[in-house]
Amino acid sequence: MATSALAPYAANESQSRGRRYEEESSIYRGEYQRDRDRIIHSTAFRRLIYKTQVFVNHEGDLYRTRLTHSLEVSQIGRTVAVALNLNEALTEAICLAHDLGHTPFGHAGQDALNACMSEYGGFEHNLQSLRVVDELERKYADFAGLNLMFETREGILKHCSVRNARELGEIGKRFIERKQPGLEAQIANIADAIAYNNHDVDDGLRAGLLSLEQLRGQSLFSTHYDDVHARYPDLEDRRLIYEIIRRMIGAVVTDLIEETRSRIATASPGSIHEVREFGKPLVSMSDGMYEQHVALKRFLHKHLYSHEQKLEMTRKAQAIIRDLFSAYMQDATRMPDEFASATRGVEDADRARVVADYVAGMTDRFAMTAHESFVD
Repeated sequence: MATSALAPYAANESQSRGRRYEEESSIYRGEYQRDRDRIIHSTAFRRLIYKTQVFVNHEGDLYRTRLTHSLEVSQIGRTVAVALNLNEALTEAICLAHDLGHTPFGHAGQDALNACMSEYGGFEHNLQSLRVVDELERKYADFAGLNLMFETREGILKHCSVRNARELGEIGKRFIERKQPGLEAQIANIADAIAYNNHDVDDGLRAGLLSLEQLRGQSLFSTHYDDVHARYPDLEDRRLIYEIIRRMIGAVVTDLIEETRSRIATASPGSIHEVREFGKPLVSMSDGMYEQHVALKRFLHKHLYSHEQKLEMTRKAQAIIRDLFSAYMQDATRMPDEFASATRGVEDADRARVVADYVAGMTDRFAMTAHESFVD
């Protein structure tokens, strides 16, 4: 979208806080487009193809991975941004980068690594995503990381404790001052929730851990089930499910756009600064839709994420993470030299952070192979 077509409260690169390291501008691309491209070409982004969303990679070829999830988040985020005359390229960049720091084995891996790091400052994948783009990627001769624009980094850092925020400088100030991020970052946050809520339904049905009868107890699902079934009474299960989920996403996204447009009109911000100063997020679903969204989320936690088949894999995954962390803490030379060398002559907390960086960067299958080598 041309800069002239952006709403006055959208992120505008001409008014950006810029990059940490000064660079010459690109002739053919805007700054947020460059951020998007850097993210796509990053090593961490490619690794997402073998990182768990809900089901571990070897459990099936068609289940979503962190990579396909990130693409789906981006698609939703871009739709909302364009509808609201916000910065599409920035929204896309944030959406694509939001899970770069995620561990192998999804939230099970994150919880296990956080427990391992409990004495050393903890581990949180959102903060790790920022660490990846700021420090861990090695692509450029002049600086570590990807040197992304401030607004992209702001959007990647969705959550942060005040303690951690104090160590992050300018990017952490909003958590201390209780301010909001820009609207593009707010969109990326909700697009993430919409994507995993609806697409986890699809994967849960595909795995046989959820049934249509169970889901018909959820109003967001049942409304569209009834409509699709009435219109296509002989439709086979897979296409029936696709139609329902497609309509569910459409309904939630439409509601999000309309409710956000209304809230923006009421608040009437004149700039991104006023968006940040507003007391609460402006990007939101209506109360009725949000209740259905949350109800579905709770349903998935109870019937999918806490299903015994999933819990069995969760226990195995967490044991792998714990064993790897312990092994590398005891003998850092088991890691590649770029990581092992960073542990020499440092305090335990710094050593643990290097180990966490290495373990978090693993794909599911790499972690399992590394673990098998220790066992053998």
